Amino acid sequence: MTVKVRAEQHGGWTVLRVVGELDIASSPAVRHHVHDAVADGRRQVVLDLSDVLFCDSSGVGVMVAARRLMRSCAGELRLILPAHGAADGSHVNRVLAALGVRRLFDCYADLEAATSGAGAPLTA
Repeated sequence: MTVKVRAEQHGGWTVLRVVGELDIASSPAVRHHVHDAVADGRRQVVLDLSDVLFCDSSGVGVMVAARRLMRSCAGELRLILPAHGAADGSHVNRVLAALGVRRLFDCYADLEAATSGAGAPLTA
């Protein structure tokens, strides 16, 4: 399965909706979209990972690199990691937790929470 990334604006946030599998073959596409947003002067980026079915270490690497890039330009990165009704949350959430990097990210349950500033991030 390939990955699809759709960029849209939601208030002052650039939302990158990622659909599919985030792996070694598809990670460069996501990285490219994050870099394009920064090159366009966007400093508030949300990675919507609601529809990511699989994520390997290269996908995690893209998220860590995106966090580093956003911090280097005084920007902000937020992730959307919904529960999908499972007791232990989304696949991406489980992968981030297993690798011990979940605490590095501000994660939200949905787009409204991630872009409104009204709610606090989900706890790790």
